[in-house]
Amino acid sequence: MRNTLGDLNNHLFAQLERLSDEGLTGDKLLEEINRAKSVTSVASQIIANGALVLEARKLVDDRMNADTTIPKMLEG
Repeated sequence: MRNTLGDLNNHLFAQLERLSDEGLTGDKLLEEINRAKSVTSVASQIIANGALVLEARKLVDDRMNADTTIPKMLEG
């Protein structure tokens, strides 16, 4: 299964909806806040990784030397 940035967007909005639940109070609310912090942290890394892959692709597209390659780990 391959996840997409669209899937990430859906997860982030679902998390926002859970945080907006006015029925959450006390320990349940704190638990959801901690979960949201974790989700946000992972999401930030996914987005940063996507930005790095995009920059690598731009480098390849703009290259002057046709033999230029990018490291395997930066291929999207």
